[in-house]
Amino acid sequence: MRIGELAQRTGVSERSLRYYEQQGLLVADRTPGGHRDYSEGAVDRVIRIQELFAAGLNSAKITQLLPCMRDTDGGPSEFATPQLVADLTTERARVDRMIIDLVRAREVLDEVIDTASGRGGSSAMP
Repeated sequence: MRIGELAQRTGVSERSLRYYEQQGLLVADRTPGGHRDYSEGAVDRVIRIQELFAAGLNSAKITQLLPCMRDTDGGPSEFATPQLVADLTTERARVDRMIIDLVRAREVLDEVIDTASGRGGSSAMP
């Protein structure tokens, strides 16, 4: 499939897809005319890349991680190194800290909202 179709199917810009290719995250064959030609599996790969970026990983870490994941289900493959596992454990701890900070921020906002609205108590929004 051409880059425009991949962009449309994944919701990722063509510019980002080119960047993924430059970073070694995504591979495209070339047509005789020089156009990128992506396999059907590129859709799953791009979705996986987006999920990893959303988790806060940078492109260098994603480049290390992708060979250790199956694109179709995101499950692990047998190629993870002990160092990668250690790095990913550190990343997970960072994400856990961010979640704690976000929950705290939400609690503060709930208190402000309750006070400003005259309810006084805390809102029980999960």
